[in-house]
Amino acid sequence: MLFRQLFDRESCTYTYLLGDEESGEAVLIDPVREHVDRDAQLLDELGLRLKFTLETHVHADHITGSGLLRQKLGSKSVLSARGGAPCVDVAAEDGDTVEFGPHTIECRATPGHTDGCMSFYVADAGAVFTGDTLLVRGCGRTDFQQGSAETLYSSVHSKLFSLPNSTSVYPGHDYKGRTVSTIGEEMRHNPRLGGTSLEEFSDIMGKLKLAPPKKLAEAVPANQRCGLPEVKPAPAAWGHVVRSHDGIPEVDTGWVVARFGRVRLIDVREPGEFTGELGHIVDAELVPLATVSAAAQKWDRAAPLVTICRSGGRSGTAAALLESMGFQHVASMNGGMMIWNDEGRATVQTPAVPERH
Repeated sequence: MLFRQLFDRESCTYTYLLGDEESGEAVLIDPVREHVDRDAQLLDELGLRLKFTLETHVHADHITGSGLLRQKLGSKSVLSARGGAPCVDVAAEDGDTVEFGPHTIECRATPGHTDGCMSFYVADAGAVFTGDTLLVRGCGRTDFQQGSAETLYSSVHSKLFSLPNSTSVYPGHDYKGRTVSTIGEEMRHNPRLGGTSLEEFSDIMGKLKLAPPKKLAEAVPANQRCGLPEVKPAPAAWGHVVRSHDGIPEVDTGWVVARFGRVRLIDVREPGEFTGELGHIVDAELVPLATVSAAAQKWDRAAPLVTICRSGGRSGTAAALLESMGFQHVASMNGGMMIWNDEGRATVQTPAVPERH
């Protein structure tokens, strides 16, 4: 089994990659939104296909990358059914299993830090991924997000300390550079949970007086949406948009004609194509695909927007990119200018229209 432990410096979050070389299937545990490109590149370099993203809980200190990875790579997201995130593909219960290649991951409900905390046990690797429930020589806080010292204490002793002593413990965070422990080590040396009574543990947790996580207000609602931007009600000009089999939002040419003047048209072809034989749609703005990301920084993310190219490929890429940037109402014109011309719709071949800001 391929294994990589990855790190987000800002939140001290560990992301774990587990991969099966023979089948090419892989899972990511607790991906971070800012590192989606890093993780996708690593998967590609190792020849792996992402099957699942697994969340140990709804995080308060960082935003998950599960939603973007689903859009980008077609993976399915897994979270406890008690996690409070209706966006997930698999709402897991205690005892459920997730498989990749020949390997099985057992979902063990370990609430206490939050109601939806779940640890993931991989028996054939002798490893458990504990999120914030059990840290190296510590544990997650219990003073917010349905936290309960009594519940966490019970979770650790019944679901984690019941594993073989040699089981490797991979935590969700570490703030002192420690990367791994074992169940036996934590039973002997964890100052909060190793050998303490419930009363002693509750007293320890009650005296912590920790400051709220810096990203609490942003991270929790974002993670309840799988890390994706909030989708606000569509403006009247938007109407019905369908998703392709690749998940690209698309509209047809008739849809565009019916909404002339009420949606912004972004042509992502090159300048020579914009003024070439296929022409362009009146009022369309030329923004070549390679420049979309930079140009879009200045655009209104709530305004309805349609991307256009020669046949729909580049415009689909642009639409997906814009969605990942937080644009709420964006779609690609299916078939592009080839279909537009085949249907005999009006075009112009005048010089490129300058981009509006």
